[in-house]
Parts: sequence; structure tokens; C-alpha cells
Amino acid sequence: MMLAIKLAYKNLINAGLRTWLNVGILSFVFVLILFYKGFIEGWNEDAVRQSIDWEFAEGQVYHPIYEPTDFLSIQDAHGVVANAKEQHLVPVLVRQASLYPEGRLMNITIKGIDAHQTAVKIPTASFTGGNKLEAIIGKRMAQSAQLKIGDEVLMRWRDRKGTFDAGNITIVDIFDTHVPTVDQGIIWMPIDLIWKVTGMENEATYYLVSEKNEKLNIGSWILHSQDELLTELRGMIAVESYGGSILYGILLCIALLAIFDTQVLSIFRRQKEIGTFIALGMTRQQVILLFTVEGAMYSLFAMALGAVIGTPLFVYVSGIGIHIGGISSEMGIAMGETIYPVFNMYLLFTTALLIVGSATVVSFLPARKIASMNPVLAIKGKQQ
Repeated sequence: MMLAIKLAYKNLINAGLRTWLNVGILSFVFVLILFYKGFIEGWNEDAVRQSIDWEFAEGQVYHPIYEPTDFLSIQDAHGVVANAKEQHLVPVLVRQASLYPEGRLMNITIKGIDAHQTAVKIPTASFTGGNKLEAIIGKRMAQSAQLKIGDEVLMRWRDRKGTFDAGNITIVDIFDTHVPTVDQGIIWMPIDLIWKVTGMENEATYYLVSEKNEKLNIGSWILHSQDELLTELRGMIAVESYGGSILYGILLCIALLAIFDTQVLSIFRRQKEIGTFIALGMTRQQVILLFTVEGAMYSLFAMALGAVIGTPLFVYVSGIGIHIGGISSEMGIAMGETIYPVFNMYLLFTTALLIVGSATVVSFLPARKIASMNPVLAIKGKQQ
């Protein structure tokens, strides 16, 4: 094995420009794959953290008929969980309503929440605590409704019996979040006021779990853990990752094709050398190993070159992040305006293993032809 490594190293160094062209292509693919995977991992960590901080808390407890994506379920999805406060459950009452900013109609969702809650980052401390109808909204909602702090706007809602009611609400705060599902089309109000104007005293559509508790007593209500609530988000990120895999898969195939062609050409041009090795006592398997090691060494050289080029780049990008602007608000997914890529040892190891393994396989495939060579004809340089 050591002999094969020494001979492979010497052959690659003597090959000159051909070696470094292959190494350059492979190192570019290595850096690109690692960079993209680091971006996806950074997005995943930021999206999960932001979703937990702003929306999911330690989990949520749904009313039996409540389905967040089904607006028809909201009207009747309300009830009470016994001893909710003692179980560290924060009630959220969801109602549909209409907003009339400057005479325009906007269909919105009201979410009543405890003004003193700390389960999520919704700035409920901004509520003044009076009897006046007040609300806080997100930055995206403020832009679409053209509202600012201190504005009053007419809102219409339905009470417990389905009777329409209306009143002017005052915007007391506008928050900025990367999670559009707590922002777009949503108005947050003190739950005490929502209970009062709808007649649904102490009722909730769902509860936020503010502290981990494995023994919640919630009756027929449905507990959704963090992992369950994050399933859709993680699936969306996984789809994006798979989509990127197609791109760098094509680039990797191009790089590996170059190595494959190089190895095929080497075996054709170096028939005398192969015949000499066999004549000197090397077995066909040892010669095959030599050519396979040469191909694998391309990838090792590419790793070294990629480390030289990529390390300062990755360190710099991880520090300043990648600014993507307001694209997240258009996509409707949890994504900050700046994504900080994450490069860890697992990511580095799996990417390196992919490159090295692929290069080794494509080097072994043409090397198998050596097993059928006639050493006498090979020394003469004749075709088999």
C-alpha cells in the first residue's frame, strides 16, 4: 500500500498541468458544495430558533377541532383547559375579523394573548392595560395596511353568537420578526379585551407551552411538540437542499468525468509502464490499486487546495453573513434578511467523504481493464 501511495504521488506530480487542472476543478466543486450546505444549515438553525422563539415556544396544545390551515375551524375551535395557568399554559384565542385601513377592506386574524406572557417574543409588554382596544402588529402587516404606531383603525369581528361588532383599535407597537406566520395578516391584542368583546371568557383556541412538562393534563386537547410543529419548516428546507443537490451533483459529475477521462487516457498511454510493473513482479491487483490510489489522490489534493481557498472565505462569510434582503417576506417562510452559514465538522466530513469516495470509484472503473492485459503485449505497447 505504501509503495502504491509513493508511486501515485510521484506520477501525479510529474503529470504537471493535467494534475492541477483536475485538482482545481474538484476543489472548486468541494468548496461550492460545502458553501451551499453551510448556507442551508445556517438557514435551518436560524429558522428553527426564530420559530421557537416567536411562535412555537415549548410546544402548543390545540383545541380538538382547531386546524391552523383551515379557517373554517376557527369559529367553533375554542374552549378551556382545566388548571391551564398552573400547568404553565399561555392561552391564545384566535378569531377572524376585517380591518378597514383608510376605507380599504383587509381580512385578518386576531390573536388574543396574555399581556404578561414570556413564552414567545411577541412584545406583549407594550399593551397599556386599559379598556381601550389596542393591538400590536408586525412590520409586514404594518406595511401592507399602511399603519404606524399611534394610528387608529376600524375593525369588525364576530362575538360568541356570531353577531357582528366593530370598534376602533389603536396600534401601540410594531415588532420586527423573521417569522411571517406571526406577522402577515395577524393582529395581536390583549386576551382580556378579546374575551370581553367576544363573550368567550377564559377560553382559548390553543395554548402555548411555556415550560417543558411531560405530564400535561389537557383532556381531549391535542399536544403538539416542537418537533411536530417544526416538521413542515424542516421539510421545506430539505426540499430546498435537495434542489441544490441537483446543481452541485451536475458539477461533481463534470469534475469526476475529467478524472475518469484522465485515468482512461493514462491506462492507454502507460501500457508499457503497466507491463513493466507486472513483469517486475507486481500483481494485477497491485497495479489496479496504484491507479485507483492516483485517482483518490486527486481528491486529497483537492481537499488541501479547497482548505487553502475556502477557510478564509468561510470564516469571513460566517462572520458577516449573506444578506438576502426582504426575499423572506415574499416567500412567506421563516428566513432572516441575513443568513449566517454554519460549517461544522460533520458537514466537512460528509462532503469530503463524498468527494474522495466518488473520485476513488471513477478511478477504479477504468483501472479494471488492467486485469485483462497481456503483460508481454503491454510492454511492446500494443493494443489488447
